[in-house]
Order: sequence, then C-alpha cells, then structure tokens
Amino acid sequence: MTPEELAAAGLTYAVSGEVATVTLSRPEVRNAQTPAMWRALAAIGEEIPDQVRVVVVRGQGASFSAGLDRAMLDPRAAVEDPESIAGLLSRPEAEVDATVDRFQQGFTWLRDPRFVSVAVVQGHAIGAGFQLALACDLRVVAADAQFCMKEPALGLVPDLTGTKPLVACVGYARALEICATARVVGAPEALEIGLATMLCPVSELDGALADLVGALTAPMAGAVRETKALLQTAADSSLDEQRRLERAAQVRRFRELADLLADG
Repeated sequence: MTPEELAAAGLTYAVSGEVATVTLSRPEVRNAQTPAMWRALAAIGEEIPDQVRVVVVRGQGASFSAGLDRAMLDPRAAVEDPESIAGLLSRPEAEVDATVDRFQQGFTWLRDPRFVSVAVVQGHAIGAGFQLALACDLRVVAADAQFCMKEPALGLVPDLTGTKPLVACVGYARALEICATARVVGAPEALEIGLATMLCPVSELDGALADLVGALTAPMAGAVRETKALLQTAADSSLDEQRRLERAAQVRRFRELADLLADG
C-alpha cells in the first residue's frame, strides 16, 4: 500500500534496517480502529521484507488504541455503508464470514515466526486495542496503560483473535473474569499477571523499546525464528511431537552454522 492509502486508513508504516514500525495514527479519536485500518494492517503483513526481525506496533499520541470506532455500531448507518455493522450484516452469511476473516488477518500476521512483534502500549488499550496488543508477541507497557476487553459490555465478543493469547497469558479463569466483567486492568496488574512483558514510566518508553529491540536482534535471526516457532507449538503438542519438532529445528540450525563456518 502507498503511504497515502495507509494514511487514509489511519496508519503509518516504516522499515529501518531490521525493524518495521506500524503506528496507529488517529490520535484525535485515541486511535480508534476501523475496518479500513484492519484491511490495511493485513496488507502490511503481506509486505514485510524478509530482513525485518522486529515489528513494533504503537499508537500516535497518548493512547495505544481506544478500540472499535463506535461509528461502526451506529444503528442509523446505511446498509450501503461497508464500514458499518449494518452494511456488513446486509451481505450473505458466507461473505460476512470472509469479511471478518480478512479483518482478523490484520492481527494474525503478527504471530509470523520470521520476526518478533512488540506492542508499545501507553494509555488506553481497549477492546480491539487490547486485542491488537495481544496479537503481538511482547508488550512494553507504560505506567499509565489501561487494558479492557470491552466487547461483552457492548453485547459483543472479542473476535479479532484476542481470546487465545489472553488465555495463554493469564489462564482461563482470569481471562474469563477480565472479559465477562469488562473491567480495566491497570499496568501494575498487567505486569503481575503476565499481560505485560515489561513496565516503565511513560518518559522511558522509547528507551525501554530500544533496549528490547537491541536484545532481540543480537542473536542469530534463524535461532530466534526457530525458537519462536517451537514456543508457539509447545502448549498444544504432545511431548513426543514437541521433541520431534525440536530435533528437526536443531538439525536446521546445525546445518546453517556449518554452512557459515565453511563460508568463513
């Protein structure tokens, strides 16, 4: 996508060496998300260059993302409006499913083993904002961050791929309590229960991110890529299956190292 197309969707995207940065750039509405933004995120995921080792996702201004743009839920919206729920529900069921699947792809690409994704969260991370942070592998959280899975309070469910990583982070019971009550989880609690990877004052957020990016890009790229892929399968694999995957990954690592030594 062109910079102009991304800007129209409320995003900026830049690649600098091994780091790609995606910024939600609608600060006037606390980076509220729209279908256009989700489609643009999916398009970015399809364009990430192979040299990128870290993808940073952040919000412009004082909030990460206040969630779904409420204009989507306006019952007065015309069914011809493709950005509204009314417009979505006017389509055949299969088309609705395919459309939401595309929205979800704006989040799922952040799990790609080719890179480590990092959400930089300050201020609000509500609903879709919470789910976007959860889609990332790691979360660097400012002291003023507030997480909330607001969807159940609106009569909805979290459908932007947030349920699986939330359970992985905090366990089923705590995930259910957070979602069903739609309560706010502050930054200190987020660190305590495993939602946050690290916590720092707002003024130190950029420095903490730079340190983390440096640490993530220090090991060999292939080693980090293979390790991420192994960790992604660990919870759902049997011990024997996981052992097999580890063996296969290690053989690939030995071979790459051997090739490097031969070339050196």
